[in-house]
Amino acid sequence: MSPPRTISVVATLFVFWVVMSGYFTPFLLSMGLLSALAILWFAHRMDVIDHEGHPIHLGRSAFEYWPWLLKEIVKSAWDVSRIIVDPALPISPTMLRVKTSQKTPIGQVTYANSITLTPGTISVAIAGDEILVHALTREGAMGVADGDMDRRVTAFEGLS
Repeated sequence: MSPPRTISVVATLFVFWVVMSGYFTPFLLSMGLLSALAILWFAHRMDVIDHEGHPIHLGRSAFEYWPWLLKEIVKSAWDVSRIIVDPALPISPTMLRVKTSQKTPIGQVTYANSITLTPGTISVAIAGDEILVHALTREGAMGVADGDMDRRVTAFEGLS
């Protein structure tokens, strides 16, 4: 395992330990760091840390993609909330297939999960280079079909 990946795994495990424990005494912090190093050693011996399991190569692009995705989630949540409180309940359930331009399984799963995280849409299945999507409204389906999220996930993947 490369030194940057090793440092990233240990740092991630240590930060997780600190957040979950909430203790900041020198002894307990050193035990948390020791635990993170032991976990890394065991994982290395078991050969369970791979490029996909800890994708540090996506780190920089995540800072561009995640804020955009959060904004889309909030906008969609607002739209779904308006539909729910509308007495007419203006829904038009729609199924559609969207092509993916991602080159890796991580990219396709990121795209499918981004669709599912956005209220009003859910990824039903991935088959080859297509994702079957259920949308609460035709407008939501058109939002997925316009390809903006697909382009952004491909840019996030970094292989375009």
